[in-house]
This record gives sequence, structure tokens and C-alpha cells, in this order.
Amino acid sequence: MSKRKKEATDSNAAKVGDEHDGTVSLLEFLPETTDDNKQVEFSPNGFFWFFIFIFYAVLSTEFRDVVPAHFVLKIKSFSLFAKKSIEKYESGEFEAGGYKWKLILYPNGEKNRNGEDHVSVYLAASGTSPFQLGWEIHAVVRLSVYDQTCDRYFTVQGRVARFHALKSEWGVPRYMPLKTFTNPSNGYLVDDTCVFGVEVFVIKSSGVGECLMLKESAPYTHQWRISRLSSLGDESFSDVFTAGDHKWKVKLFPRGDLANRGQCLSMYLVLVDANNLASGQKMNVKFILRLKDQNNILRGQQVCTVWLSSSAMGWGWPTFMPLKTVGKCLMDDSCVIEAEVTVLGTVSKLP
Repeated sequence: MSKRKKEATDSNAAKVGDEHDGTVSLLEFLPETTDDNKQVEFSPNGFFWFFIFIFYAVLSTEFRDVVPAHFVLKIKSFSLFAKKSIEKYESGEFEAGGYKWKLILYPNGEKNRNGEDHVSVYLAASGTSPFQLGWEIHAVVRLSVYDQTCDRYFTVQGRVARFHALKSEWGVPRYMPLKTFTNPSNGYLVDDTCVFGVEVFVIKSSGVGECLMLKESAPYTHQWRISRLSSLGDESFSDVFTAGDHKWKVKLFPRGDLANRGQCLSMYLVLVDANNLASGQKMNVKFILRLKDQNNILRGQQVCTVWLSSSAMGWGWPTFMPLKTVGKCLMDDSCVIEAEVTVLGTVSKLP
């Protein structure tokens, strides 16, 4: 049983939570026995709650070698708290994450929060009077106590704590049973001396966000009929057309763009009103560009889904089709350029 009891003291934290009643301690679920050879039996109810506790404890507690980064409190003559009837100790201020804090210790438990027979540990936001009305701080808090025997820190980490004017403290009423804490063999209180520590990691919002709105819109098809392809200039544009509440046009390089001059026909889709998009706004667009002959027979096409914005206002293919292929499939130098555009969604910045 001595081995079992030692294992229990290594899992000695109460369930981490906000300042609320009903927290429990692992030791409360272990049955008492003094016979090392006697098999320990759990009642069905105790067995259930024991493993419920283990589930939470594994998620929120750990032993670590690293000293708490933000504040360490060393206490000598701990037993005098009880002898002098000192119910609460509030540390000096320390700074973490751009805010000031205090570590609060109830050496014999905070009875108002169901912490009897336990050590209660809290973190409090300090110097909050200069804060603006409605101030609020979100932080991940780690509360530690030093195991002097094993040279390690037992650490409890809760969920993200929320500090505000009506609730400036967060902590664990049943941080550790007093029996566990005051037993010298556990290493937390040695020669009437103990060490507590705290780390505070403030979560600061950048105020940046975006809204994605998916659209169920039908594709729009625009045709551009060209009677004499070879007579076009080096760069030509279709008429402007509307699809998905935005204006578009096709940009055509009949003899290829600069990198493909004399080699390939180059073709692009251009968002005409891209400059009207707000900062951070973009559109997800699926489009198809097609080359058809004068009889509307498909000779080639390319498909793409792309994000377009004020800084990326067009997309296409510099090598849409080799010029030799274009000459073979078109008669009388006539063709139809077809653009099929579907706006799939938009993204805008959150206000």
C-alpha cells in the first residue's frame, strides 16, 4: 500500500477549474488500508469518479524541471500561518504579458470556495484601476509548487482564464490536500519551507479576422466573335461583361505575350473592377476559356480555379495553344473566344 499511496501523492492536484465549489482531490477516491498485501477494491461509484478525475488530471497537470518564468514565492516557517491564524497571503506585484499580477495563497484553504483542508492558490490581476471601463484580460495560467526532494515543479494549468472588473482572480481552491502538502516525504514542505511559482501567458487579440461567404451562383458565359484573328494587334480585349456582380473581360495576345511571341496564343481573364475591392477582399473564381472555330466547334480549352483581388486582378495561360495548332483548326481566320465564369465565394475583412 505504501507504493500506491506514493503514486497517489504524485497525482495530488485538485481538478483545475475556475473559482467554483465542488472541486475534488484524487486522494478522496483511494480506499484506506494498512495491509501491503491486501487487494484494494473500489466501489462502482468510486471507480467511476476516480477515472473521471484521472482524465482531467492528466490533461491539466505535469511535473517539470523548469523554474516558473514569471514569479517565484519562497515561504519559510510555513506552519506559522496556522499558529498565527493568517488565512491569506498576497504577494507583491510582478509583471507578465504587459500587465501586473499578484499571487494569492490560502495556506489552510479558502473556505468560501470549498477549499477546506487544502492549499488554495490564485492569481489576481493587480493595478487594474487605470484600465479602461470594460477591461478584460485572457491568459493561460500555470500554478506550480516545488518538489524539493525530486527537484521538480508540480504544475497545474487551467483553461484560458478570463479576468475582468467583476472577476479579477482565477485559481484552484483545492490545489493540493494539506495532508499531502505537509508530509515531508512528498517534498513540498521541507524544514517548514516551500516554494510556489506562477507563469502567465496573456492572449492578446490582433483584431484581425475575415469572413468567407460561399456563393451558389450559376456560371455566366460570354462569347467574343473574331472575324480576322491575324488582323488584331499584339494585345486585344473583349467587350466588358458582368458575372457574379463583377465586371470582366478577356485579354488576348493573338501572337503570344512577350515571353511566347510567335510561339503560342496567350489568353487571360481580367477582373475589370478589381480596384473597387476593399483592402483584404478577394474572390474565389472558377473560369474556363475556350477557343472555338467559326462553326462554334470547340478546338481547345483551359480550366482554372483561382483567388482574385485588387493585387491579383487576372489569371490565364501564356501558352494557351501553339500558333501552329491555331492555324490548322481555324478556317477563314475566324474564331470564337468563350469565357465561362463562376464566382464561388468571397472573402472580406471583419470590421
